[in-house]
Amino acid sequence: MREVPYGDGRQALLASAIQIVADQGLRGLTYRSVAAAAGVTHGSVRYHFGDWANLVEAALEYSARQSISETLSQADDARDISEFAAALGAAVAENPAQQLFQYELALESRRRPELLSVIERVYATYRAAVASSLEKFGIDDPELTELAFVAIDGIVFHQAVFGSQERTQRLLNTLREVLATRQTDGPDGKNYPIDKSLHSVES
Repeated sequence: MREVPYGDGRQALLASAIQIVADQGLRGLTYRSVAAAAGVTHGSVRYHFGDWANLVEAALEYSARQSISETLSQADDARDISEFAAALGAAVAENPAQQLFQYELALESRRRPELLSVIERVYATYRAAVASSLEKFGIDDPELTELAFVAIDGIVFHQAVFGSQERTQRLLNTLREVLATRQTDGPDGKNYPIDKSLHSVES
């Protein structure tokens, strides 16, 4: 078994846990399966996380940070709502395991109440990130932001499960048009027209 530095070993275990749950469901997540996938010793799992529940919670929080970094940070750099929608679709297509893992845990939280608070915390982070992005385009309506978040969540779910880029593109385009009707100001406080052509989402 190869030797892995502390930081690298912990991150490798988290990444492996995410991939295992995405591929096999939560039932496939064991100390042995995670250690084998990460290429570390069996005892490393207990050393880094103590028990199975801590591993699951840490992996969930890690996956959320990664998703926000990879997905919403790209969207946050968008110059208009078209780029915002395109960035979401492209990032989800690049790493579906992150989303599949989180959906598995969200469903499991109905059977394991101890996971519910973690899921709620993760979703609160996503809501705040979406709200921040939309505010940049002059959309500061809590109800509309919540609607946009729920729509994005559903689109991401369908992309992760079914992998249909064409449907993702179409739905994001529709969402963009809905949001554009409520846009008042751009990033610098001025009113901006909405680009009617949504950037292509690479497959």
